[in-house]
Amino acid sequence: MAPHDTFPQRVWHIVASIPEGYVTTYGEVARLAGSPRAARQVGGVLKRLPEGSTLPWHRVVNRHGDISLTGPDLQRQRQALLAEGVQVSGSGHIDLQHYRWVLLKAKKSPHPGA
Repeated sequence: MAPHDTFPQRVWHIVASIPEGYVTTYGEVARLAGSPRAARQVGGVLKRLPEGSTLPWHRVVNRHGDISLTGPDLQRQRQALLAEGVQVSGSGHIDLQHYRWVLLKAKKSPHPGA
């Protein structure tokens, strides 16, 4: 990330860094983007991605480990995570203790417990 990048550019860069099989939270993305109180804005940036974007938006969940979307969108995100090996409950809950990615720890290993 360059210091002159806009907030959306920083969000895109961070989300692109989340490895397959892991998730992080809107708040963590906001913190890494330099705006720790902007979790909702992260959601807005991801919601406005153009159709066909390859950014792994589905790897971002709320602070409780839940998919924040509802209906068909919840199922779309759930299926994308399941396809990557992330266990997701029927209601859209992910065990953050097991699947959470944190950038600082990812330099050594993409999983904090590895």
